[in-house]
Amino acid sequence: MKNEYQRRAEKLSKAVGAKEVRKIKARREKDSGIWFGLGMFGLVGWSVAVPTLIGIALGIWIDLKWPSRYSWTLMLLIIGVILGCLNAWFWITCERKKI
Repeated sequence: MKNEYQRRAEKLSKAVGAKEVRKIKARREKDSGIWFGLGMFGLVGWSVAVPTLIGIALGIWIDLKWPSRYSWTLMLLIIGVILGCLNAWFWITCERKKI
């Protein structure tokens, strides 16, 4: 039966090994440098901007068609930003798993 020290040492060894494998893989795949970063930046930007703009447009249309005490534009703007951020988080998580 292993003692606590041996289990911790094995866990640390596995973590260091996994990081080393990722480093070696990153060094082999140098083509994903600045262009990959710019592409991700654009993807994140558009994934937040598009739902936000759709929410604004829909909110303006609802406010013009059915005026009320509440601003649908503001509510749908906030919903669009939240959905866009969730969308961006999803894409970043997927890309991080690939790396």
